[in-house]
Amino acid sequence: MQTPVSPSFETTLLVRDTCLCLHAQRAARALARRFDVALKPAGITSGQFSLLMSLNRPQPPNVGSVATLLAMDRTTLTANLKPLERRGLVETEADPTDKRARLLRLTPAGRAVLAGAVPIWKAVHASIEATLSDPHRLRADLMVLSGPDI
Repeated sequence: MQTPVSPSFETTLLVRDTCLCLHAQRAARALARRFDVALKPAGITSGQFSLLMSLNRPQPPNVGSVATLLAMDRTTLTANLKPLERRGLVETEADPTDKRARLLRLTPAGRAVLAGAVPIWKAVHASIEATLSDPHRLRADLMVLSGPDI
């Protein structure tokens, strides 16, 4: 069996400078940190904000639809829900039309936390968009990349 040749340093530089996945990951981590710091007074992280916001619907969604929206597997979503449930921000209930499915509902406390976080999110979001040359194009391109056909 032949020992594989290590990639060249030039390849390392090429990946560093051009890899869409690397740049998307770095940007996502930097954005999450910025929102995490801003949302700290509301007592939630950026991921928790997104999760709570995904539950802010007229009818409680099921676990599968929320997992799809957030591009998470159901196990990860369930793990992320646990601290929010313990804090009384979210509750789960059996779907009356399908007892195997679980519905997710914001509690009044969850709605209050979300209401306090939205003005923070709006301010930080506007600040970030102001630094971008074309935020609408970036958003559209990110939606293409996060679509199911990638």
